[in-house]
Amino acid sequence: CLSLILITGANRGLGFEMVRQLVEGPCKPRNVFAACRNPDGAQAELKLCDQNTIFQNIPFIFALADATDPSSIQESAKVVGSKLKGRGLNVLVNNAGVMAAGNMEDTTDDNMLSAFSTNVMGPMNVIKGFLPYLRTAAKSCDKPGMSCCKAAVINISTALGSMSSIPQLYSVFPAFSYSISKAGLNMLTVCCSLDLKEDGILCTALHPGWVRTDTGGPQVTRSAVRDSGHDITQPQAVWTVCLSTLPPDSAPLIYESKMLNLLMISDGL
Repeated sequence: CLSLILITGANRGLGFEMVRQLVEGPCKPRNVFAACRNPDGAQAELKLCDQNTIFQNIPFIFALADATDPSSIQESAKVVGSKLKGRGLNVLVNNAGVMAAGNMEDTTDDNMLSAFSTNVMGPMNVIKGFLPYLRTAAKSCDKPGMSCCKAAVINISTALGSMSSIPQLYSVFPAFSYSISKAGLNMLTVCCSLDLKEDGILCTALHPGWVRTDTGGPQVTRSAVRDSGHDITQPQAVWTVCLSTLPPDSAPLIYESKMLNLLMISDGL
């Protein structure tokens, strides 16, 4: 089972739902570190955790972190390190991201800078900040190969960042700065996988599909968060979808523009 996990952008949407499913699931981790810039924001779902008994089943720790601020990341890493007490971090999920819809003519310099700062530089700095703990986890595990039960970086990406997929998707959902920055995130993932291969740290990108979040938009029928008060049309919980290998809503990995099975991620779950 997963042991020590950190998820960025965990105050709402996909990040919050991943935290919730880990806490509710049959194989509960030892600790979940929920990192976000503003846990008390107007749209934050994470602030409801104190009133929800499911979050009392395991140690659940807030880690304030702004993915666009390297000093904030370093401070968050110190806080997490003090809680780990010499243990390593098994899984780092880079989920925080921003998106501005629009084509090239609609896109401003600020749109591009914001997208790259959050979607590319942010994950890079988060990986750097928590790398010592990932290395500790990898060294302390005697299992062969690479997997989430050892040490892994999972970057939440999108098919909109795939060179091979964008021709079919762009006309339906033009997101110029978002697509370009996510292509950068995919390349970051590949480069990190090469840099960290000798450390035994798995680095991969995951496309969870188009789900209804503040980023995905309200028009999507597939919900990111299970709503107990309303009968949403068969909502698929994010963590389950991420581990699914069934078409058409499977969650493939994007690696060198190839769609791969999730066995690399699901090993050990």
